[in-house]
This record gives sequence, C-alpha cells and structure tokens, in this order.
Amino acid sequence: MTTVITRAPHPAGADYRLLLAANAVSRTGTAVGSLALPLAAVLALHSPPWQVGLLAATSTVAFLLLGLPAGAWVDRLRKRPVMIAADLARAGLLASVPAAWALGRLTFPHLCVVALLTGTATLFADVAALSHLPALVGRGHLTRANSHLVTIDAVTMTAGRSLGGFLVGLLTAPVAVLVDAVSYLASALLLRRIRRPEPTPVAAGSGGRLVAEIREGLRFVLGDPLLRPIALAGACTNLSIQVFQTLLPVLFVRTLHLPDAVTGLFLAAGGVGVFSGSLLARPLARRVGAGRVLWLMGLAIAPLGVVVALADRGPALWCAAGAWLLTTVKVGVDNVVKVSFRQHATPDHLLGRMNATMRVLLTGALTVGAAFAGTFASLTSVRTALWAGAVGLMVVWVPIYCSPLRTARDLPGV
Repeated sequence: MTTVITRAPHPAGADYRLLLAANAVSRTGTAVGSLALPLAAVLALHSPPWQVGLLAATSTVAFLLLGLPAGAWVDRLRKRPVMIAADLARAGLLASVPAAWALGRLTFPHLCVVALLTGTATLFADVAALSHLPALVGRGHLTRANSHLVTIDAVTMTAGRSLGGFLVGLLTAPVAVLVDAVSYLASALLLRRIRRPEPTPVAAGSGGRLVAEIREGLRFVLGDPLLRPIALAGACTNLSIQVFQTLLPVLFVRTLHLPDAVTGLFLAAGGVGVFSGSLLARPLARRVGAGRVLWLMGLAIAPLGVVVALADRGPALWCAAGAWLLTTVKVGVDNVVKVSFRQHATPDHLLGRMNATMRVLLTGALTVGAAFAGTFASLTSVRTALWAGAVGLMVVWVPIYCSPLRTARDLPGV
C-alpha cells in the first residue's frame, strides 16, 4: 500500500462549478422527494408499514437487478450524456405523481412504478457521475473534489429534508414531489453547459464481451483485500441506516403523532452529521490514519443505534436526534475516504464496473434493509424492527478491523 500526496490546488474552472451546481440542485430536490414520496404513501394513500417498506425497496431494486450490466454499459459510453438523460427521465417520472394526485388517480402501484423507474435512472446517473469525476478534475484532485461533493450533499440533505417537511405540511406530500422533479430538470440544463470534452471510452464497441466485462469488474472488487472489506462494511452500514430511514417516519407519524415538520427536521439532522463528517474526514485521516479512522468511527457509533431506537416524545426525542446526528458523522467520513480510495485504486477502464459493483452491494443493502424493515415491522412492531437496525449498527466496524486496513495509516489521495 502506497501513499500518494498531492499539493495541486483544487480545480476551480467553470465546468467543475457547473457540476457542483447541478449536484447541489438535484440533491436538494432528492432530499425533498426522499421524505415526500413515502409520506405520500402514508398520508395520501394510508399505506401500512409493509407498503412503505416495499416502496423504499422498489426505489433501489434496480441496483440489484441491473447494477452489474449498467457498469459495463457506462464504461462503453461517454458519461455526461448518460447523466443528462437520467435527469430528464427522473423529472418526467416524478412529475407524474402530483399530476395523478390532482386528477384523483394516484395509487400505490403508481408510486411503486415511479420509484422503480426513477431508481433505474439513478443507477445510471450515479455510476456515470462517479466514473466521470476523475476525467473532469484529474486524479490528483479527487480527494478534495469528493470532499466538496459530500459537503454539498450534506448541506442539501439538511436543507432539503427540512424544506420537505415544511412543503408536505403546506402543500401535501404529492405536490411536494414536484420540487424533486423540477430539480432534476435544472440539473440537466446545468450539465448541458459543461464544455470539457470527455475521453473516448476504452470499452466502446466491445460487443459480445459484456458478460466477460462484468466478471472482470466483480473479480477486481471482490478479490481485492482492501476494496472487499470496504464494500462489506458499507453494505452493513447501509442496511442498518435504511431500517431507520424507512421506519422512523412511520414511528413519528403513527405512533408518536408528531408534526410532519418534526419528522423532516429529525432526518435533516442526518445531513448535519454527514456535513460535519465530510469536513472532518481529511484531518482525521491524516491524524489517526485513513484505515484506522474507518473502523474506529464504526466502533464509536456502535451503541448509538440503541438510542435512536428509543426515540419517543420529550427528552428521548432529543437524545435520539443527537445519536442520529453522530451516526451520520461516520457516513460523511466514509463517503470521502472510501470513495476517494476506490477511485484512486481503480484504472480508468474499470471505473464504471467498479462503481457499479459497489453500487450493487451498497444500494442492494438499502433494498434489503427497506424490505426487511417493512416486513419485520408488520410481523412484530415498528419499535422491534428499529431494535434490529440498532443491532446491525453495532457490527459495522468488524469487516474493516479484520482486514489489512486495521493498522493502515494512509490510503491513496488522503
């Protein structure tokens, strides 16, 4: 394992600023939609917990079904047109929700179809965006670029979820989904203004080698002694976090009878945590060691899931919000350190497949977590399912600790 130290200034060109602006706009809308869409099921359609879990699982199932071939396809294509097409598709799909509600024709199957197709477009957009960044900013700037992007994600998550809770209360949940649709349209317009040419895809025109290319990407990720534990730890974290994100709105609305704005503010605390983690990631990695900080942070948050599961009215709600905030600080640290390492460690011609394989594992864990949350909550109770999520958070540090990363002080680019 080698250390790569870069002293070059962070890119500040117009193209990079356009990318940041597109990311900020679309992520704000996504944060609003992530709250408004399930609340449309809960408030407008009176869906039971198992349907809320199914809706959350539907939004990410495309990553499991199409993730691996998507990576191979993206490696064959220029990335920016894929991102623009995905934004336009998501804008149209989400706009159908308030339209159907206004006509009195909104149904739960409609929400599921929108979640499924929007999730498919998100799969291609995410893989293309992660694979496009090294070409746009240069590998020497990746850690700083990722730190900026994670920070923007955190700020927009906080603002978007707070705004989402306000808009749901003011306009109703289906109408609030329209904000998400408009954000994707604005993102597509900003991405179209980027002028920096993309390199010709290495895998273009490889025809019938799709299966072999998918297999090559899988071998690269699952066979690497450093990428493999990063993937396993990330999947465990995502599964546990998704249990909380799926069921906390149900707990707050139906059991605790809290206002919609409180639900938005509570989940927005997670954005503050991710923001803080993104700022702390590089200093912590330099001081503690990039590998060590990954498992130490996981060990530190292990007991906090229990506090979140105990959320109730009064002081218990404040304690749960604080625990949720600290839990998501780790997510912010992980998003900078892990993603930068993955990009540095992967050659250009494998970036799409590496990112897609990681997406299958990490987002697949979200799908499993959402399905588990809804099913287990229906069979037992919402509170019991939250306890199961807390147990998952207790072991997220184990894969990193059992790998060569346990004592590593440096990762490339940190």
